[in-house]
Amino acid sequence: MLNSTPSFTRLVAELAKLPGIGQKTAVRLAFHVLRQPVSESEALADAIRELKQKIRFCSRCFGVTEEDPCPICTDPGRDESLLCVVEQPQDLMAIERSRSFRGRYHVLHGALSPLEGVGPEDLKIEELLSRLQGESVKEVMIATNFSVEGETTALYLARQISPLGIRVTRLAHGIPMGSDLEYIDEATVNRAVEGRRDL
Repeated sequence: MLNSTPSFTRLVAELAKLPGIGQKTAVRLAFHVLRQPVSESEALADAIRELKQKIRFCSRCFGVTEEDPCPICTDPGRDESLLCVVEQPQDLMAIERSRSFRGRYHVLHGALSPLEGVGPEDLKIEELLSRLQGESVKEVMIATNFSVEGETTALYLARQISPLGIRVTRLAHGIPMGSDLEYIDEATVNRAVEGRRDL
């Protein structure tokens, strides 16, 4: 049936390229778009087109923005002595949603992964080190993911930044709120015990 509807087949193929979208979900989404009024489908297409035309990476922190430098980098209310390093722009957005951080950011656009051929030269590490030498940063909080690649990246960055006399901290990790200890894996419990603090 799909062979007789090339436009539908093309939409399914394009949707299936999105992360986390398999063939079945792509078909379901394509039928949803088909059932929508034309105005809603056009609004979706316009939003995608506008995103591709207006969004770029900030030349300072490498987060997503419509203006360069981005509003976070130019906000005078931000603590410029505190810099948070994240892997991806969506990680920056997650920390911003928490409203718990008032410093500035640096987005690496990935994590070190020797097995996949991703080395320091493939990330925004050189730009980070240049920033640290040119700005008045006193603490770098490394907020990479708690994966093998994220931990490797954090250790590498700590080794590069510490000789500059800048304090290097790591985002705390451990047992999530509302969790029962009996259901938590050993590695997470171990990290929580190692990272314990005074009450």
